[in-house]
Amino acid sequence: MMVTLLNSLFGCSHRRTTFPLTPARRAGFTNSSKGTYVVCLDCGKEFAYNWTDMKVGEAVRPMVPPSGVESVVVVHR
Repeated sequence: MMVTLLNSLFGCSHRRTTFPLTPARRAGFTNSSKGTYVVCLDCGKEFAYNWTDMKVGEAVRPMVPPSGVESVVVVHR
C-alpha cells in the first residue's frame, strides 16, 4: 500500500527487476522479435536488457496477440 502511494506520487524507481528473460519466438504474436528484457517487480513495466553491457535499457511494449485472435481459457474440472 505504501509503495503504491509513493509510486503514484514520485514514480517507480524500477530497482527491483526480474532476471533477464528472452522469449521463444512463437507464431501469432506481432512483436515476436522482442529480445531480452527485464520486468519491474513493483510496477510491471518491461525494459530492454543489453547482455553485453549488462544494463537495463529503454521501456518496451508488452507482446500482444494480433487483432482477430481470441484468447482461449482452459478450465480443468
